[in-house]
Amino acid sequence: MSGFTRRDFLRLAMVGAGVTLTTWPWRPTAGAQESGPPALVIARGSSPAQTTEMALEALGGIDRFISRGDVVLIKPNMAWDRTPELAANTNPELVATLVRSCLGAGAKEVKIFDNTCEDARRTYVRSGVMEAAKKAGGKVAYMDERRFREMEIKGEVLQKWEVYQEALEVDKMINVPILKHHSLARLTMGMKNLMGLIGGSRARLHWDLDPALVDLAAFFKPTLVVLDAVRILTRSGPQGGSVRYVKRGNTVAAGIDQVAIEALGAQLFGVSPEEMDHIKLAHERGLGQMDLAKVSVKEVKTDSPG
Repeated sequence: MSGFTRRDFLRLAMVGAGVTLTTWPWRPTAGAQESGPPALVIARGSSPAQTTEMALEALGGIDRFISRGDVVLIKPNMAWDRTPELAANTNPELVATLVRSCLGAGAKEVKIFDNTCEDARRTYVRSGVMEAAKKAGGKVAYMDERRFREMEIKGEVLQKWEVYQEALEVDKMINVPILKHHSLARLTMGMKNLMGLIGGSRARLHWDLDPALVDLAAFFKPTLVVLDAVRILTRSGPQGGSVRYVKRGNTVAAGIDQVAIEALGAQLFGVSPEEMDHIKLAHERGLGQMDLAKVSVKEVKTDSPG
């Protein structure tokens, strides 16, 4: 589909106390396919920047996804008025590394924005994402209420919804969620992170949350998903508020399969993917593979002690 960009396509259109985080290395099974670049990479190390770089390299390099002249959206979670140590928002070093990588691949522009849950003028700053992304060369902007437009989602529960127009005016999207506990959804990862690209009364989505998340995943179709498991909020999510709820994961996972990334995140958290209804629904709707034994997976470790 060379020459057919994401912009062209879109124009046509809760775990409680006592959680145990799964440790790796990953051991691929005989069912996984090994030829060519892997579909999913698990990178481990104490430096978020180095670990992210290694994940991208093992996945085949950022040039596999970003072309010269692309306008790229990097969509982190920066919804909460919390510092990075509290693991409510995406790690700023991870975001900055992705910005530098995209620009290094020749991207024309890298945009970063989020429809936050708390005041964006606080959350952008306290999350550390704004400063880190700007220093790396990214364009960080507050979302403009006037740029939300009702669009045809054509999902199972979301037929129409307000979508941020600028999110559809890019060539590539990299979804960069943080893995954490969520009091209503149990876990929040990549598909729920896409709620930061829509407007309207988002609380209503929780009435039919699982199919709604799958509808959003099918609509936005990120080019790449990079999962932040550097610090993992194990309870009191999504906003957290205490470092005693945070455990070091020292892990970054990257992949092209939204469903496989969600399944991996669940397993990292100690939850079976089969327990997460949105993962099962997304698999059944053909958005990806939830059985990691059937996914080509590669593990890498950085030189940093982790």
